[in-house]
Amino acid sequence: MTDEKALTVLVQQVAARLLAVGGALVTAESCTGGWIGKACTDLPGSSRWFRGGAIVYDNELKTRLTGVQAATLERHGAVSEATVREMARGALERLGGTISVAVSGVAGPDGGTTDKPVGTVWLVSAMGRP
Repeated sequence: MTDEKALTVLVQQVAARLLAVGGALVTAESCTGGWIGKACTDLPGSSRWFRGGAIVYDNELKTRLTGVQAATLERHGAVSEATVREMARGALERLGGTISVAVSGVAGPDGGTTDKPVGTVWLVSAMGRP
């Protein structure tokens, strides 16, 4: 179970840091379905530091919207460090932030495998220039 209060505190800390340095956050979300973006926009004044994000649940959208290479998806799958790294970099390049957060995983209750059981999640951040 996720602690909403802890998430709110984390978002407030991120917001304060981004405001202090003139930065902007962008997101690329798969298994969270926009939840990170929602947590950001729940905070008043988020438009000063949160630019937006891409919900890329589908592999074709991971490629088209965040620049994940088809070969990466084929070799490593959607739930992999390699894919989420490309999502994070692509979000920075295509959405124009100074920092990005990308996530993909197997949320369940089904869809898990021996190699990637339910609960497997990759979360990656990438940084650009302020």
